Amino acid sequence: MKAGKILIPILILIAATIFFSVFVVKEVNQAIVLQFGDPKRILLKPGLNFKIPFIQNVVFLDKRILNLDTPPEEVIASDQKRLIVDAFARFQIVDPLKFYISVGNERVARSRLSTIINSRIRNVLGQQELQTLLSQDRTKQMALIQEGVNNEAENFGIKIVDVRIKRADLPQANSDAIFRRMQTEREREAKEFRAKGAEMAVTITSTADKEVTVILADAQKQSEIMKGEGDGKRNKIFADAFGQDPEFFAFYRSMQAYGKAFNAGETSMILSPDSEFFKFFGNIKPKSE
Repeated sequence: MKAGKILIPILILIAATIFFSVFVVKEVNQAIVLQFGDPKRILLKPGLNFKIPFIQNVVFLDKRILNLDTPPEEVIASDQKRLIVDAFARFQIVDPLKFYISVGNERVARSRLSTIINSRIRNVLGQQELQTLLSQDRTKQMALIQEGVNNEAENFGIKIVDVRIKRADLPQANSDAIFRRMQTEREREAKEFRAKGAEMAVTITSTADKEVTVILADAQKQSEIMKGEGDGKRNKIFADAFGQDPEFFAFYRSMQAYGKAFNAGETSMILSPDSEFFKFFGNIKPKSE
């Protein structure tokens, strides 16, 4: 019983020693073994490893490519135009020992890198005009920014893989002013278009009115010509008929006059009974052969 009571604590101590002596470096990590804060070993490959328990401890660092979002920064271009630049970077820890000594952990590294990137952005973009920053030449400027940031990041054991601008906007006050200017310009153009449209409408209307007048005048002219020709033919027919039988023609014309005179049915006429107008109301003598 006494041997069993002694053996159990010994086994527990051995298990604890083994537990605190073994650690695993994962595929995505690299490790630094520290002894009282002093680096002793750098482990870059994944696998099972050992350390002295209670004396040594392990710091794990990510060896993947990491993303860094920097806070938006206001940049003044060389032409004194202001621009809000929102950038991001991708970096990788390539020297874990230098990284641990210089910055200690990833949180501090991100803070330092953000400061460096924003400073470099102001330095490079501040030497260019706003038009250049918004054109395809911006790629060259980003290459210069990445190169400058990389030179400083090497002191931290970090490699900058890429630096990009996510968004580049004008400050709100400038955006409002530009919007108002664009709105005024569009309103001016709209007024010009409406004025030109009204002018074209007047021109088209006047041209159409002129053409209508000409067409109507031509039609009236043709109508008068045709009417005159008809009247001439009618008169010729009447003249021919009158020449063949003057008495019948006089009778026919008198009948037409009677029809017009008595058409309303309420016509009152005061004439002498022997008036020429009533000469056909008496007996009509047949024409002698």
